Amino acid sequence: MNALHSLEIVTVDAFASQPFTGNPAAVCYTPEPLETDLMQAIAGELNLSETAFIHPTPNGSYHLRWFTPTTEVDLCGHATMAAAHVMWERGIAPNNKSILFNTRSGVLEIDHGGELISMNFPAEPVELITSAAVVSAVEHALQMSVSACGRNRMDFMAVLENEAAIRSVSPSMPAVAALPARGLIVTAAADDGSQYDFISRCFYPAVGVPEDPVTGSAHCAIGPYWSAQLGRKSLRGWQASARGGEVWIDCKGDRVQIKGKAVTVLAGNFSIKNCSLFSL
Repeated sequence: MNALHSLEIVTVDAFASQPFTGNPAAVCYTPEPLETDLMQAIAGELNLSETAFIHPTPNGSYHLRWFTPTTEVDLCGHATMAAAHVMWERGIAPNNKSILFNTRSGVLEIDHGGELISMNFPAEPVELITSAAVVSAVEHALQMSVSACGRNRMDFMAVLENEAAIRSVSPSMPAVAALPARGLIVTAAADDGSQYDFISRCFYPAVGVPEDPVTGSAHCAIGPYWSAQLGRKSLRGWQASARGGEVWIDCKGDRVQIKGKAVTVLAGNFSIKNCSLFSL
């Protein structure tokens, strides 16, 4: 048994250029994998929308897993960005090389180009929903009408009339949680004259995150949708949560480059000397 009695945890604001904006994620790097129950317990204690856990593989890549306060998820953008940021900042991975993360959603390649961290994610386009009953359930959850509605393997996505509708929407969280998906994305074209192409918000009460501040994985659906609507592959969006965050998108067939900035805001250690879940 390893003599390690504490774990370093670093908190990073992702999709942010300054502290206390964007989406905070915790990052924990260990030389060997932790027990799943311990990772979930740590994520619950931290109570951030996501906590990322990383350990190296023999071939030079890394395993990456993501946990909300209540469950493990298949794909998370902002915690992936936070994980890469910590590895470059701490010298775990060289700054001039990309990082390969092995995840539940396949291998994710993360690059550092200038000020932006670039994540190569799978495109997750939505299929438009024609069922009146399903559309009605989404409208009930949002407590407003929608212009279009679709879903992919993870989320529902509703297109609203305009930017004002996105900013004002106040969903019924029990109704959102009752939808048969991870959560609900809402999006609309940005107002004329805006520096952004689209605006969005994301709600995930079923996995313990009522509103996510900035959701990288949601842009695997949002990006392809607005790329098709606007006829452009490169886009810039704003997620209009209370914290807010900028997301740059490049759509490349079945992949989406999701880009943003990140900043470290906190580092500390979990004392786990007497934790029965710890087995390293």
